[in-house]
Amino acid sequence: MSNSTFRTAVVRTPGGPESIEVIEVPVVEPGPGQVRVRIAAAEVNPVDLGVAAGFFHGGGLINQPEHTGLGWDFAGTVDASGPDVDLAVGTEVAGLVAGFDRDFGTYAEQIIVPAADVARVPEGLDLIAAATVPLNGLTAVQILELLGEPTTGGNRLLVTGAAGAVGGFLLRLAQNRGWQVTGLARAGDEEFVRSFGADFTEHAEPGWDAVADLAALQEQGFDLVRDGGRFVGVRPGAEPAGERGVTTAAVEVHADGPGLAELLARTAAGELATRVHRILPLDQAAEAHRAMAKGGVRGRYVLTP
Repeated sequence: MSNSTFRTAVVRTPGGPESIEVIEVPVVEPGPGQVRVRIAAAEVNPVDLGVAAGFFHGGGLINQPEHTGLGWDFAGTVDASGPDVDLAVGTEVAGLVAGFDRDFGTYAEQIIVPAADVARVPEGLDLIAAATVPLNGLTAVQILELLGEPTTGGNRLLVTGAAGAVGGFLLRLAQNRGWQVTGLARAGDEEFVRSFGADFTEHAEPGWDAVADLAALQEQGFDLVRDGGRFVGVRPGAEPAGERGVTTAAVEVHADGPGLAELLARTAAGELATRVHRILPLDQAAEAHRAMAKGGVRGRYVLTP
């Protein structure tokens, strides 16, 4: 990074990992209410693989004329603040850049974001670990908000894809909300799911009060909900049609500075776990995508500029 440019990973014409380019773009100053963060770590998520593959371009969610930025969450250090911002230069923060249609992302040396969207990283939590919290943690919290509170005699929640990154947060947070949680996952993940205090099943039968469909089973997941129950998916705009009195919704994760601050505090206190599989330099973003696409990895790849 020079004084006038910085490096960021983008996709011009989507076509999988090989379409990822690292380019140099001009440094700009933060505006009112914004901070510029020198990124220390950025998590690689399944949604990034979908962007690079063109899945969201094909669905009309991305219409960037030149290039699309990769990466949703980050941790780093504030290196400039705009007017009306009380975050001092040097403050360690983490944050989320949500939405698909954007020309910048967190696979980069720096990023400008609203100060309200970031949260201070507590002492004792390193930036690599902190970078794995925003997207997955906030997705879990916002799924719980869509589910609402459990009712007396109606608190049985099935979490599909329970061994994934969002599942690790949701299994724990849902129990705190009063749900009786069961994780649906492969047999090899039973010990992991139970380590969160949740029940486990490899084959779920219908009749659940609520289903959080992290595995995107869609109609298969919807069919597991009892009449009058609740279904929350992870594909906005593609929720199964509501019938049998079942309430349906899909999470569309958004930045939430105060919510993230609470998640980071609980992570620093050891209540929530982070899972880093491997750390790679930004130039190896394509390698991280290829490795993640093979599956079987429980933790996350994290890129460092």
